[in-house]
Amino acid sequence: MKKIIIAALGLFLTFNMQAQDNKVSGSIAGKSDRPQPKPGPAPKINIKKPETFTLPNGLKVMVVENHKLPRVSFNLTIDNAPFAEGSKKGVDELTSALIGSGTKTMTKDAFNEEVDYLGADINFATDGAYASCLSKYAGRVLELMAEGSLNTVFTQEELDKEKAKLIDGLKASEKSVPAVAGRVSNVLAFGKTHPYGEYLTEETINNVTLDDVKKHYADYFAPGRGYLVVIGDVKVKDTKKMVEKLFGDWVASTAPVLTYSDPQNVQYTQINFVDMPNAVQSELSLINNVKLQMKDPDYFPVILANQVLGGDFNSYLNMNLREAHGWTYGARSSLNASRWPTVFKASSQVRNAVTDSAIVESLKEIKRIRTEKVTDETLNNVKAGYIGRFVMQIEKPQTVARYALNIETEGLPADFYENYIKNINAVTPDDIMRVANKYFMGDNLRILVVGKGADVLPGLEKLKIPMFYFDKFGNPVAKPEMKKPVPAGVTVKTVVDAYVKAIGGEKAVKGVKTIASTGSTNIPQAPMPLSFVSKVDAKGKMMVELAMGGMSIMKQVVNEKGGYMMQQGQKQEITGDDLKEMKESAVPFEELTLASKPGVTVSGIESIEGSDAYAVKNGASTYYFDVKSGLKVAESKEEEQAGQKMTLMTNYKDYRDVKGVKLPFNIIRNVGFELDIKLDSVKVNEGVTDADFQ
Repeated sequence: MKKIIIAALGLFLTFNMQAQDNKVSGSIAGKSDRPQPKPGPAPKINIKKPETFTLPNGLKVMVVENHKLPRVSFNLTIDNAPFAEGSKKGVDELTSALIGSGTKTMTKDAFNEEVDYLGADINFATDGAYASCLSKYAGRVLELMAEGSLNTVFTQEELDKEKAKLIDGLKASEKSVPAVAGRVSNVLAFGKTHPYGEYLTEETINNVTLDDVKKHYADYFAPGRGYLVVIGDVKVKDTKKMVEKLFGDWVASTAPVLTYSDPQNVQYTQINFVDMPNAVQSELSLINNVKLQMKDPDYFPVILANQVLGGDFNSYLNMNLREAHGWTYGARSSLNASRWPTVFKASSQVRNAVTDSAIVESLKEIKRIRTEKVTDETLNNVKAGYIGRFVMQIEKPQTVARYALNIETEGLPADFYENYIKNINAVTPDDIMRVANKYFMGDNLRILVVGKGADVLPGLEKLKIPMFYFDKFGNPVAKPEMKKPVPAGVTVKTVVDAYVKAIGGEKAVKGVKTIASTGSTNIPQAPMPLSFVSKVDAKGKMMVELAMGGMSIMKQVVNEKGGYMMQQGQKQEITGDDLKEMKESAVPFEELTLASKPGVTVSGIESIEGSDAYAVKNGASTYYFDVKSGLKVAESKEEEQAGQKMTLMTNYKDYRDVKGVKLPFNIIRNVGFELDIKLDSVKVNEGVTDADFQ
C-alpha cells in the first residue's frame, strides 16, 4: 500500500521535473540551432566610478548615486582572511546568527517590528551586513543597521536557540549524498585543519560558549578591512554625514590574518570512494587544487577554458554525459579565482550503473581540452556569451559597486573592467590549451565517488585506477563489505514469512481489507507542504489524491474498470503495463505475492542504514527486509525520468501498531532530494467506501 503513495508522488514530481528540464534544455539548446550572427566591433566600455571616502578607523565607503528608483541599499563587507575554528567549528556561524538579535537599546522583537514596519530588509553576519529600503527611510534604516552591527547584545538564550537549529540541520543532512560529497571533497582537497577543509559536528557546536562568541565578534567584526557600499537614491554629501555619525565611533581594529600551508595535489590520479548504501545515484567529482587570482595573466584564458570544458550548457562535459549518453541531468565544471587556495572541479550526478563509464568519459573530455585545440567557432561562441553578459550588467549600479569593490579587494588595476572585453577577445585556442594543461590536472586528479558500493564498485575496479576508501567524514577506511552471501535455507518464502510475522502474523494481515492514510511532506521551493490522502481496498482498488493548500493538484484512481490520473484539470487514462503494475500494487500488502512470483530471488544481504537486510529482487524492483526484525525497511526501483534512467530508493520507518498490524508512519524517498513523508493517520478497515474509487 505504501508503494502506491510513493508511486503517485513520484509521478507528480517526475512530471514537474520533466517540464522544468525540457523548458531549460529547450531554451538553451535551441539557441545553438540558429545561425550565429557575426560579432560587431567591441563596444567602448566606460564604467562609472563610485564616490569614495575613508573614515579614520579604516572603513572605506563607496557611494553610487542612482536616482531612477526611490530605493537605496547599504552593503557592509569585511574582507577578512580565511581562518580555521578547530574544536570550536561553528563559532563563526553562530556569531553571524546572533548579530542583530537584540541590541543595547532595542529588544530583538522591537528591532524586527520596526524593520518590518519600514518595509526594509536587514541582515547581519560576521563578514558584514546588508540593508535595503525606500530612500525616504534611508536614514533610519542605516541607523538600525549600525545599531545591530555595532551594539549587539549576545545572550545565552539566543545562543542556545541557534545551536539547536544548527544541530537539527546537521542531523537532517546526515543521509544526504550531496552533503556528504561536499564535505568529503573539502576534507580531501584541503585537509581537516584548513579553513576550507574543517566541518561542523554536534561536538564542535556544543563546544562554543557565549564568551567564545563575544571574543570572535570582537576579533573579526572590525573596520580595518571594511567596505561600506551605498547604492541608490542618495546624495554623497548627505550619506557621508550619516556614515560618519553612525560608524565614526567604531573602534579601529583589524582582524587577525593566519597562515596555512598550501594544500597539495595527489601524486597520481586516483579514485576516492565513499560508500553510502542509500545513494540512488553517484555523486561524481574530479578535483585538483589550483592557485588563480583575478589579477593573474592566466585569469581570462582560464575562465574561458572552463566554460568550454564544463561551464556552459554546450560544454564538452555536458554534451557528452547528458546530451550524447543521457546519464545525467547536467555535467559541469568550475574554477573560481581567489586570493586563497581553490580547486578545479568537474562534477555530475549519474545513475549507479554508469558511474564507471561517466568517469571514463569525463577523463576523455579533460584530455581533449588539454590535447586538442578548441575550434575558433566554439571559442568565439563562448567569448560572445561572456561579453554579452558583461555588457548587460555594466549599466547596473550594483555592478558598478561590485566592480569597484573587486578592484579594492582583489588588487586589480583600475582599468581592469574597461579592458575586460579586450582581454576576453585576446584569448586564443593556444591559450586555452596552455592553461588547460596548467590548471586541469590530467595526471593528478582526485576522482571522488560517493555512491552505493554494492552497485558501483565492481565497475570502478575494472577501470584499473588506484582506489582508496573513506568514510562520510573523509577518514581513511578499509574497503567496504559489499553484498554478503545468503545463508543456506533463506528463500523468498522465509523472508516474506518473517515479514508477515513481524507486522502482526498471518491472521492479522489477512484480516486487513482496507487501509486509509493521510500525511504530508515538504517539496523544495513549494510555498506550503504537500498533503495527500490514500485509500486502498483488497479488491484491487486504489485512490491517491495530492493537494496543496486544500486544492487538488493530482488524483490517481485504479478500480475494477481500469485507471486514470487527473492532473491540473486534465484526465488521462492509465493503460498497458502501467495499469498492470498499479493493479498489482492496489492491495494492502503486495509483498505477500513475492514468494509465488516466478523469477523473484534473494540476491544477497546488503547494508541499509547500517543494518543488514535481505535484498529480494523482483524485476526492476528490489525489496529490503531487515535480517533481525523482519520488517521491510527499503525498496529500490529502476525508473526513467525525463529520459534519464535512475534508481529511486524508498526507506520505511516508524512502524506503529494499527489494530494489530504494524505499518510505517514515516516514508522517505530520494528523488534527487529527500522527500520525507510523515503519515499523521493510518486507519485499518475503516474510512474507505466504494465511492472513493470512482
